[in-house]
Amino acid sequence: MSGDQYGSVQGFVVPPMPSSPPPAPPDRLRSVAVGLLNLSGLGLGYALMRRWLLMAVCWVATIVLLLVALPADPDGVSGVLVTLYVVFLVLAAVHGALTGLRTRLAWPAPMAVAVLLGLVLLAVPAGGVVLYDDARDEATQQMLLDRLDKADQLVADSGRLSFSAAEPHYRQALVVYDDLSTDHSGSRAAHQVPDRMKTFYTTVAGAYAQKNYCDAIPQLKYLRTVPGTIDKKELGTLTTWPDDRLATSLYECASTGLAAQGADWPGNFGDLLTLFPDSPQAKQVEPAVKSAVDKAVAGVRGSQPCTAVQQLTSLAGQIDTLQGQQAGSADTLGADARQASSHADSGAYQCGVFQYKGGDFDSALSTMNDFVKKNTHDKNRARAKKIAIAAEVAKTVPAAGKKLPTTASGGSISVTVKNDSPDDITVLYTGPVTGSFTLKGCGSCTSYSLTTTLLKGFKPCSSGKSYPQKTISLPTGTTYFVHRPDSSTATPASDTATLRSGYIYTECAYSTGAFGTG
Repeated sequence: MSGDQYGSVQGFVVPPMPSSPPPAPPDRLRSVAVGLLNLSGLGLGYALMRRWLLMAVCWVATIVLLLVALPADPDGVSGVLVTLYVVFLVLAAVHGALTGLRTRLAWPAPMAVAVLLGLVLLAVPAGGVVLYDDARDEATQQMLLDRLDKADQLVADSGRLSFSAAEPHYRQALVVYDDLSTDHSGSRAAHQVPDRMKTFYTTVAGAYAQKNYCDAIPQLKYLRTVPGTIDKKELGTLTTWPDDRLATSLYECASTGLAAQGADWPGNFGDLLTLFPDSPQAKQVEPAVKSAVDKAVAGVRGSQPCTAVQQLTSLAGQIDTLQGQQAGSADTLGADARQASSHADSGAYQCGVFQYKGGDFDSALSTMNDFVKKNTHDKNRARAKKIAIAAEVAKTVPAAGKKLPTTASGGSISVTVKNDSPDDITVLYTGPVTGSFTLKGCGSCTSYSLTTTLLKGFKPCSSGKSYPQKTISLPTGTTYFVHRPDSSTATPASDTATLRSGYIYTECAYSTGAFGTG
């Protein structure tokens, strides 16, 4: 057959294209480079392998840590968070190293350069740790400085308050100063504490600088307790800073109180003698006390003798409280107390005279009676008795107190006083002469009724009875009599007699329920 000759055609099968590039041969250097680059916390190892999602995860973890850590504060970042981040970086490094072992990198340079870059980038987290520690230290320093400033402000504000109100605030500030100097001794705030303590002392003792010595006493006493809170080595010379100032304040305040006859000066002098017995201020205590006694003694002869006597009486008792508190002054203080007491007793005479002349007969009577009891050998005792009698008469008959009685006695006129009452009586009289005597009650006599005394011709002491009586001699002039019942509550009776020469006078005391005279 002429036919065409046919031949067979052999077919070829094309293999399918791979879905991803074939794995690269293992490369340990590449694996190390990826792991090191991931340890930077920036996921750069994943970036070289084009693992963008994993790189983003690294960035998110690092950003979260930075947001929590910054700005730095003294407490720092939670240890749990730091631990979790470190574990995350290690896992990212390990995972990156395993993945990079057989994954080609988009890195044209030699692999050794990538390893070197990874090592260099490790400085990022390491440097971050160093920088963060520095920032944290600075935050701590600022926190301590803020605490110092707040304590300073508390002291300054408290300086404008009364000490009783300010003291709790001062104690709070001291606790801060002590904490800074003890627990944070290397801080900038601690280095400023010594200067702050100087300001603290001058602020607390502000009253002393203003010479308000009485107000300064509790302030300075408080400052002496500060070494119980702040170490003496930290305080240095401030430890004894209050002592001389307190001694001065105690002396000045006590001296002012002594001059004004206040009640607190013995306590302040006592504290001075106890706390600072060898101080110059303590040596001035006895001279100051003696000066006050001498001034009061001189006042007895002045225009206000009663005030001076009261001062001496008060001084005598107050000085007694100081005796024995300083060996060098015990004897002299005792002598001052005795001098004050002695002149208080003797000065009562001048006081009684002053009261009598001023018409205060009740006080004059009491003062002179006390003087007579306490001064048995005083040269004025006899006249004091006369003044006491005259004062008692003047209580009933004020005109009797116009003149101060003398010690004169006797006279040319005979006056007989009879007692026509059942009660014992004391007869007091004053005028040219002053005196008193007692008469027994008339046993057979009774009180007269008021009606009887009003009858025409009523005349007591005329029944022929033997009345208790006493005759005295008086000079001419006006004499004031008072008949005082000794055993009843009857009101004393009085009589005023003008005595003239050539007459014989009779006084008769009788009772009507209240005493009368005739």
